[in-house]
Amino acid sequence: MPFSYNMIGFGGLGALTFALLLLWGLFWKGLGLWHSARRGQSWWFVAILLLNLFGLLEIIYLFAILKLSPKNLFTAGTSEKRVGEKESAE
Repeated sequence: MPFSYNMIGFGGLGALTFALLLLWGLFWKGLGLWHSARRGQSWWFVAILLLNLFGLLEIIYLFAILKLSPKNLFTAGTSEKRVGEKESAE
């Protein structure tokens, strides 16, 4: 019997829903990984990389832990000190 997407329930609307969930999760995972790497937060980086919860962990990290506003999601956050970074005396 040849393989068919309908055999596993991914035909039509199911395939579209799966694709949208995949893109949703990829978007949030990318933002979470980027911010955790920029801040040197290796535990968060590993947790976000390994746990696939369709963006839930990433959203919690970005908005509850980092307390980012939506307008700051795509900025590097260079005004905040990275983990282990000393303040420069100017």
